[in-house]
Amino acid sequence: MNKNTEQISIEISQSKNQFRFLKSNTRPCHIAVVGATGMVGQELLSILHQRRFPVASIKAFASENSAGEKLDFGDDEIVVAELKPDSFAGVEVAFFAVDGDLAKTYCAIAAKSGTVCIDKSSAHRKDTDVPLVVPEVNPEDIALYKKRNIISSPNCTATPLVQVLAPLHKKAGLKRVVMSSYQAVSGAGQSGMEELNKQTRDLFNMRDIESTVFENRIAFNVLPCIPAGADWLADGSTDEEAKVIEESRRILGLPHLKMAVTCVRVPVFNGHSESVNIEFEKPISPQEAREILSQAPGVVVIDDPKTKLYPTPIEASGEDLTLVGRIRQDTSVAHGLTLWLTSDNLRTGAALNAVRIAEILCSEHLS
Repeated sequence: MNKNTEQISIEISQSKNQFRFLKSNTRPCHIAVVGATGMVGQELLSILHQRRFPVASIKAFASENSAGEKLDFGDDEIVVAELKPDSFAGVEVAFFAVDGDLAKTYCAIAAKSGTVCIDKSSAHRKDTDVPLVVPEVNPEDIALYKKRNIISSPNCTATPLVQVLAPLHKKAGLKRVVMSSYQAVSGAGQSGMEELNKQTRDLFNMRDIESTVFENRIAFNVLPCIPAGADWLADGSTDEEAKVIEESRRILGLPHLKMAVTCVRVPVFNGHSESVNIEFEKPISPQEAREILSQAPGVVVIDDPKTKLYPTPIEASGEDLTLVGRIRQDTSVAHGLTLWLTSDNLRTGAALNAVRIAEILCSEHLS
């Protein structure tokens, strides 16, 4: 472990915050995880156990091909069942970690039966009658779940971005945001990680390279197109870039915030990073930003220009915090800052955000 990595580990350890939204008298809930065998689904099970979520009963659902598999839940095992229309009997809260089409179909079925659905897919993020929530930013919106019994969890790139932007906006007012992402291959699922691994081995062994998940070679390369193979929008942006802009505006409650986003896939196995330029309405110094962010929930500042201390995806992977560094003045505008952030996209950007939503839902709305 090098000196910087050791120092970052100390900073994270000192800043650990388990975000315990649960009230001590919260009653146990009957829950289900849909898409339990996928990467985000397995993270959900792990985090639910780690955070001692009060579970009265837990069910795991997946496709017919995965039915019968056994998944760890602490010291216990859960047998995966095939997802069917009648799967939600007796389930109070269901986490959906599946693709948008499947989520749209089964959230409607589950919600109709009385189950509150927390959807990680993009299926409901544009629905104005479905709350889109990052608990550190807009927890009050969770109460709006009653309209359709569905709560949407945002894109894993938007989540850490708004965690950082929200407290800075309260201080100086956001005027314009320009963000470039550096997104790990785990964002494309297990197949994305396997393709990077295989391409790297093939390159070192001078074998032909095959690209199926990302269309272009990802090993020792960067791809400014997420998702791979998708049609670009009329203005030349990708669906991922449009999602980050739309979702960030909605969560922050700033529908007219000027934003420009470029999303890039990089040959990193896990952990999304972002370079962010922010223009403010009022003056704000780098030191003021460090102080504000050091008090922000879900955020830890890893930033010491004198010792060149900054966070990387390696330190963020497996952690529940968004790490922020390289905070400095942006002299190209009157009131501007530039900063760098990184987080575990499977945890902070996906599974953990959904569990935080459920913690507030159960402690404040379903008790």
